[in-house]
Amino acid sequence: MTTLAPLPADPSVDGPGWTAVCPLDALAPERGAAALVTASDGEELQVAIFRLVDGTVHAVQQLDPYSGANVMSRGIVGTRRGTPTVAAPVYKQVFELATGRCLDAAGKEPRDGLAADLAAFPVVVTGGVVHVGLG
Repeated sequence: MTTLAPLPADPSVDGPGWTAVCPLDALAPERGAAALVTASDGEELQVAIFRLVDGTVHAVQQLDPYSGANVMSRGIVGTRRGTPTVAAPVYKQVFELATGRCLDAAGKEPRDGLAADLAAFPVVVTGGVVHVGLG
């Protein structure tokens, strides 16, 4: 994981629950990137961020619920019936990027104590900077 220099404050997304993650230009289209963000309660969470060719940016949890590894940013970006998806790199489960919903469990069950779906987080790009909302 790469540590980036602090980003300038943006009054439209500053405040509890929003974290400036990286410049938009640092994200390669159709490739994931991992980021460590801090929630408003102080808890640190790894997120996987994806910039698509249409310019949209999505963020989901980095933890793969089926393998138990923090690898979702290494997943394969694609679509199912026009919906942007990511396939987990270990067992190939397919998730909607916008909602985190598991579309194909590939015959597996999630690890004990983990939900089958990914947590999805709101993303705002303002001033060329990607912000993730953890609420």
